Amino acid sequence: MTDLAKIDDELLSSEDFIKFLRLSGKFGELIDEFLGHKLTVHAAKKQGINIEEDDVQERADQYRRIHGLHRSKDMMDHLDELGVSVEEFGISLEENLIHEKMNAEIQSEKAVTDYFTLNSPKFESIELSNIILDTEGKTQEIMAVLEDDPEIFAELAKEHSIAADSAENGGAIGKVFRETMVPEIEAKVFNASVGEIIGPFTDDDGLIFEVFRVTEKYPAECDAAIKKKIQKYLYESWLESRMSEHKIEVL
Repeated sequence: MTDLAKIDDELLSSEDFIKFLRLSGKFGELIDEFLGHKLTVHAAKKQGINIEEDDVQERADQYRRIHGLHRSKDMMDHLDELGVSVEEFGISLEENLIHEKMNAEIQSEKAVTDYFTLNSPKFESIELSNIILDTEGKTQEIMAVLEDDPEIFAELAKEHSIAADSAENGGAIGKVFRETMVPEIEAKVFNASVGEIIGPFTDDDGLIFEVFRVTEKYPAECDAAIKKKIQKYLYESWLESRMSEHKIEVL
C-alpha cells in the first residue's frame, strides 16, 4: 500500500484510490485500458517489434519540451514528484512507442481498405425523417393522409409527432447507418427509394408507432470518420483475440 496524498492528518492511500475508482464505476474502464496497453506491448515484443534507443531519446526530449523541463534538474524533480525513476520513465516511453508501432500495423491503410471493401454495405447510410405516434387509430389516419400526399410529411411531423427531438425539425433525424437500426426496420428502410414512406413499426408493447420517410441515400464511402471507426474496430477485434490467448484476472 502506498500513500498518495494527505488532507490535514488524514493519509490517502493507493488502496483508498482504487476503492474510489471501483465505487465511481471508473475502475473497469481504466483497468481495461491498462490491460489492453500491456497486452499490445507483450504481443508486439513476441512478434519481434523493437524500438531504437534514439527513438526513445527523441520521445524523451519531446516530453521535456512539452512540459517545459529544460534543465536536467527540472526533469529529475518532475520524476521525483511522479514517484517514477529514470529507468521506469524510459521503459514507459519505450512501451508507448512499441504500442504505437503495433497499432500502426493493425490499423494500416491496407487493413482498413480490405475491411471496408469486404464490408462496404454496412457503411451505406441514409437520411431519415420520422413521425412517432401513441395510438393505432391516429397512425392509420396519418398513413392515409401520407398516401395521398407524402410531401406533407414534415408538416404532419411538426403537428402530430410525439418525438420531441425530431418533431420541431419536421421529423428529420439526420444520417443513419445500417448497424444503428433494428434489423427488421433496417432491411425495409435501406431497400426503400428516396421519398418513400415506410411503416408503421411498433414496439414490443404496441404502445408506440413509428413511420419513416427516406429523404436521401448515400453510398458507402471510406471518409475520415469511417476510417477512424474501422481502425477502432480492427484494434478492438485484434485485442479481443489476444485476450483469449491469456488467463487474465483482475484482483
